[in-house]
Amino acid sequence: MSCIFCKIANKEIPAKIIYEDEHTVAFEDLNPQAPVHVLIIPKKHISTPLDIHTEDNALIGHMYQVANTVAKEKQIDKRGFRTLMNCNKEAGQSVFHIHLHVLGGRVMMWPPG
Repeated sequence: MSCIFCKIANKEIPAKIIYEDEHTVAFEDLNPQAPVHVLIIPKKHISTPLDIHTEDNALIGHMYQVANTVAKEKQIDKRGFRTLMNCNKEAGQSVFHIHLHVLGGRVMMWPPG
């Protein structure tokens, strides 16, 4: 598979991994949009949020628990942080393997785009 996130999960290419368990990997974004910008990916390949099925519900919930862990480790939990998952090109999805962004360390504006 040529998916860059699958290659990161399989340790075929390097990344600055800050968290890993049997279901997920969290690593620093190469093009950070905030002082803290971490991507959380499932080890299971799921292309877009539209491809999430009922059997993936626990995995998606787990990704948000990992986001909480990351926020605490990066000390942005008290100040606030944003989590988001883009779906398809117009929303900004550039890698077609779902990934949860954790952004923090600065004031987030609304609307984001």
